[in-house]
Amino acid sequence: MAATRGSTRRRNRPAPRPPRRFVLRREVLTAYAAPALTAGTAGVLGGRQDLAVAACTTIAGTSAMVAFLVGSWLRRGGRPRPWTTEVPRTVLTLLLVAATAGAAALLGRCAAEWLPAHAPFPYAPFPYGAWRERLPVDLPLSAALATTAVTLRWRGTLAKPSV
Repeated sequence: MAATRGSTRRRNRPAPRPPRRFVLRREVLTAYAAPALTAGTAGVLGGRQDLAVAACTTIAGTSAMVAFLVGSWLRRGGRPRPWTTEVPRTVLTLLLVAATAGAAALLGRCAAEWLPAHAPFPYAPFPYGAWRERLPVDLPLSAALATTAVTLRWRGTLAKPSV
């Protein structure tokens, strides 16, 4: 028997799920917890105390801050900027990653040079003294990963245009 327009095969399909809401709180928490757990575990298992400390400070902290800033900017009061929804997802992600990673790299380099001269304990014992050398790497890498995750998740929550 041939399937007709009103056949049961078509009615038994599950209804398409509505897009998941973008909740900034959840994104920031995930942006902190994911790198803190992964880098912290790698630091502990690998015997790298500096990585274990940086996992919960510079790496996860930068990720959470960037997730908050990028997520807030993308949401903009619930109404996205038109160009952010019109450009392809990959292009938007690459543009935002370049901007945030560039800004974080500049901030990390400046902080690594400025902080030793202005810190109350410039020669802190290891691993706490090693954080200055980590800043130029940790900040842009964390910013790039957090921006990628938040941007892709945000675009995934937008309603698909009906054709």
